[in-house]
Amino acid sequence: MTERLFSFEYSAPRTNEALEKLKKAHYRLNPLKPHFCSVTYGAGGSTKEGTQQAILELSSGSTPMAPHLSFGNDPLLAIDELLKTYRSAGVSRLVALRGDQPSGILGRKTMTHANELVNYVRETTGDHFHIDVAAYPEIHPESETVDSEIHYFKAKVDAGADSAITQYFYNPDSYFRFRDLCLKAGVNVPIVPGIMPITNYEGLLRFSSLCGAEIPRWLDKNLKSLKHDKDSLRAFGADVVSDMCQRLLDHDAPGLHFYTLNQAMPTLRIWNNLRLS
Repeated sequence: MTERLFSFEYSAPRTNEALEKLKKAHYRLNPLKPHFCSVTYGAGGSTKEGTQQAILELSSGSTPMAPHLSFGNDPLLAIDELLKTYRSAGVSRLVALRGDQPSGILGRKTMTHANELVNYVRETTGDHFHIDVAAYPEIHPESETVDSEIHYFKAKVDAGADSAITQYFYNPDSYFRFRDLCLKAGVNVPIVPGIMPITNYEGLLRFSSLCGAEIPRWLDKNLKSLKHDKDSLRAFGADVVSDMCQRLLDHDAPGLHFYTLNQAMPTLRIWNNLRLS
């Protein structure tokens, strides 16, 4: 059996206090020996400094760190310098994304899609970086059709992406269908499910409305009924997500990528339910 890869994602800090919270979560999760940990990159590159600081401080540890990278509002020279900094620090993995405010100039051409960023990283750094890209089993909000979604995802892989991490979802069938469509289109890189623990009803609604993730009606009704009982909501959410993760692993998902939101306990609870240790 192919080794399954598990990874954790942290939200980029904007303050020193937030950086300490991130590090605290990392030190609690790191004993689980993840394959790598990533740090997000705010819209328009708004957390570039926080992302870089977190990556550089944690890269000296035992777990490989992977910075998110998007166009932001930076010229290509700034992206080049960032890539050089990461290479010098021993970073060998990136998560390349279009980002929420795509704005970058490649000669006279504006980079508007993630495949252009992947291609640029490959052109300037060769095979130094393992590049992850995003995948959307429930279809990106801006995609007009399922076929166009597969087309754009394939373009990122053809540009040089090594693997993908999905947007979170709570319907595993959407992942299985997306994976099958990708294979049919000749895309066979690992597509790792992104897993969002459930800890807060209103927060989940807000996140989901922004990114296009669907909350099944039965799940929404249950969570809504528990929204004033935090402990019960978290226990129920952990059971639901754990069951989904087990089904994903039972059907050959190549691993799991946990969106921690800089909290260790929600991920630890699911991890222990799955007996991954």
